[in-house]
Amino acid sequence: MKRSQDRRRTSKKRSKGLKATLLIAVAALVGLIIWIGTNDWNVEKTLEQAGLSNTDSEKPETSPGSEDKEEEDEQNLPPAEVEPAPPEESTEKGEDDTPFDGGYVEGQQLPSEPTYVKDILIANKKYPLPETFAPGESKEARAAFEEMAAEAKLSSFNLTAFSTYRSYDYQVTLYNRYVDRDGVEAADRYSARPGYSEHQTGLAFDIGEVNHEKHWASSSFGTTEAGKWLLANAHRYGFILRYPNHKEEITGYMHEAWHYRYVGKPIAEQIFKKNITLEEYLGIE
Repeated sequence: MKRSQDRRRTSKKRSKGLKATLLIAVAALVGLIIWIGTNDWNVEKTLEQAGLSNTDSEKPETSPGSEDKEEEDEQNLPPAEVEPAPPEESTEKGEDDTPFDGGYVEGQQLPSEPTYVKDILIANKKYPLPETFAPGESKEARAAFEEMAAEAKLSSFNLTAFSTYRSYDYQVTLYNRYVDRDGVEAADRYSARPGYSEHQTGLAFDIGEVNHEKHWASSSFGTTEAGKWLLANAHRYGFILRYPNHKEEITGYMHEAWHYRYVGKPIAEQIFKKNITLEEYLGIE
């Protein structure tokens, strides 16, 4: 009798143990299904979170943060030096009512000395610079820009000069890239040929607003509050809008709301008040 009772007790214990095991297994299965569901039913993603996936061993080794740095570097590149949008077809005409021809003197050789008119260094499609001319960024222009940017901050505009001095060799790379993409005729409207770039003087500043990079090197900058402030105040610090709207037949370049040139306060004020270009001021149209 005692043995029979012991057997029944043992059987009940085994039954309870089996039930408990089954309950734990069911709970684990339900938990796994819920976990996979929270990962959009992505089994591989779930295994990775559980540390059971070997996909990491199949990926090439990269230094920590390298991918983020690559994206950051790409985003911080000046738009004008990455891939500017090709200009729209222009309908502007010259005084003789013929299509604008680009403004270059074909076959012209680069000079051995830079050209000054009325003591102002000039660099445009008719007055190029020597290939060896490499003054770097103008310290005077930089100081004027920093003074201007400080005042702009008082109006809540955080201005930055995202592109200033460019060497001759660097301009070669930029211009050739644009020609390869858009052709010579289009590239000549928004990019200078090597030796003809005003950026090589160290006096040209491409200006934009921090955290508003979508407007950098874009005509839309002129429609922003920061762009309007700059247009109305830059002359007080010696800067002029170098390529105004509807002046392409004179300057040789399409309207660039972001491109400013340092000429000093007295001259900048005259050009601003008369609403003329640097070429018109110097009489070299």
